[in-house]
Amino acid sequence: MSQLSPVVFVSHGGGPLPLLNDPGHQEMVTCFKTLREMLPKPDAIVVVSAHWEAPVASVTRSANPELIYDYYGFPPESYRIKYPAPGAPALADQLTQCLQAHNIEYLADDQRGLDHGLFVPLLMLYPDADIPCLQLSLLKNLDPQQHIALGQAIRSLREQNVMILGSGFTFHNLPEFFSAGSETAKQKNEAFEGWLIDTLSNAELTEAEREQRLLNWEQAPHARYSHPREEHLLPLHVCYGASQTAADTVLRMHVLGKAASCYIWK
Repeated sequence: MSQLSPVVFVSHGGGPLPLLNDPGHQEMVTCFKTLREMLPKPDAIVVVSAHWEAPVASVTRSANPELIYDYYGFPPESYRIKYPAPGAPALADQLTQCLQAHNIEYLADDQRGLDHGLFVPLLMLYPDADIPCLQLSLLKNLDPQQHIALGQAIRSLREQNVMILGSGFTFHNLPEFFSAGSETAKQKNEAFEGWLIDTLSNAELTEAEREQRLLNWEQAPHARYSHPREEHLLPLHVCYGASQTAADTVLRMHVLGKAASCYIWK
């Protein structure tokens, strides 16, 4: 059997702040330096970003994708960030064939660029921008089972040294990032984070148990406090679908005062 390229999930921080020396992102920057040392260099990267939802599974197909600065109110330099990675039209075609083989409706998008869910983490992990990249959208229905199925459908790409990278955030309650914070809020954040880490990394769980937990994630402690809307969690479901096993590595950090984590499946 071919060696599989890793599957990686990253909590990608607040907009471009990790690239702007923001004090609240220093643990994240340190965590990404560790990640960078741990990860091999793939031949291509498929990124599932929390910042692209579509009615059907959509794939970027541009050979020279532009960047989408999909954030607002940041300093001028944040709109001059460059990440000139090439696109991957042939890989996009292969990916859509995988989706078709699994009876998943899809769309190849020749126009869409790469959003900050891709270029912010990849600037820290692969700053040379020399690895072909494409994005696979989330589904607007936010159905956890269908997102696990997306990962299962594209799993075979890993045999070709294609990395599957989910880019979201394990905590995404925006008002809470800017609140004073309380002991109760901290406990809620840490309770959900603990549940998620156990769900993804506990080797004693069967895969059926692990999948059931992810499908029923709303039943986790303080799930809706941590994710009032789940678009930043669902890239994790795609990652699990592409791995179907316990995560090998968990990296913990605090971002803007909130506990968060990243995962690697080898």
